[in-house]
Amino acid sequence: MAGIKALISLSFGGAIGLMFLTLGCALPEYNKYWPLFVLFFYILSPIPYCISSRTVDDTDAASSACKELAIFLTTGIVVSAFALPLIFARATVIQWGACALVLTGNVIIFATILGFILVFGTNDEFSWQQW
Repeated sequence: MAGIKALISLSFGGAIGLMFLTLGCALPEYNKYWPLFVLFFYILSPIPYCISSRTVDDTDAASSACKELAIFLTTGIVVSAFALPLIFARATVIQWGACALVLTGNVIIFATILGFILVFGTNDEFSWQQW
């Protein structure tokens, strides 16, 4: 039952984050859809960690190069997701209010992705690997 509650709360967080992203694009005073390119970063961010967690055995190793490379790549993707709306706002492609809404959505979405990995990333009965 704990897995279902976690899944419902994580889906609620994802919906709230996507709502902020949509508001940053679709409100009449902003009306630019350039920030939707952040969706690519949402899709790409968990991929390096998922690949490294399948290839690395965590038996006795405190750290491995594969896992550290995955964390480095994930960090680069997350920083890029925060930098893109800032660059758009600085170049006056979008307004600063839209940038703030997109950055708020980024915080919520990436917290949701991190929560998903922490809750369902272990090798127990609620593992995402069985999906």
